[in-house]
Amino acid sequence: MKHLAKLTLLVAVLGLSACGGNNFLGGGGMGAGAGGAGAGAAGDPNSVAYFNETVGDRVLFEVDQSTLTDQARATLDDQADWLLRNMEYNVLIEGHADEQGTRDYNLALGARRAAAVEAYLMSRGITDARLSTISYGKERPLAICSEESCYRQNRRAVTVLQAGGAGA
Repeated sequence: MKHLAKLTLLVAVLGLSACGGNNFLGGGGMGAGAGGAGAGAAGDPNSVAYFNETVGDRVLFEVDQSTLTDQARATLDDQADWLLRNMEYNVLIEGHADEQGTRDYNLALGARRAAAVEAYLMSRGITDARLSTISYGKERPLAICSEESCYRQNRRAVTVLQAGGAGA
């Protein structure tokens, strides 16, 4: 139980530090008083919360792969539909890897994963001007343990919404 409490605290701190100090919505971006579309709750189909919780902000990958699975493509189809209805957002696609392998290998793998998501969203009509990518490799794990259950969660690409799209 002691380890679970520490792990929960660590995940919470990592989650908050990833949001704090940046200009992404939910960090230092637009809030309820700023009049932005991201101000709504998870029940608002135009809100960032709805995108993250209902549409889904991440896709998972198999070991050492950057090929999109059928489930990933279905999530990205939903993301593309949402983005086409909400033109005021740009997207940063984060590529991530599990802890296995070298830092350089995982940075390259994360870049390939982010590029695969970017290419798919472009094929669905999202312009490249609204998309950017970054690879974190294994540097920002979501789950911390040396087991497959954690590795599986860390092999991902995350779609992060940013204010300032074509309709802004």
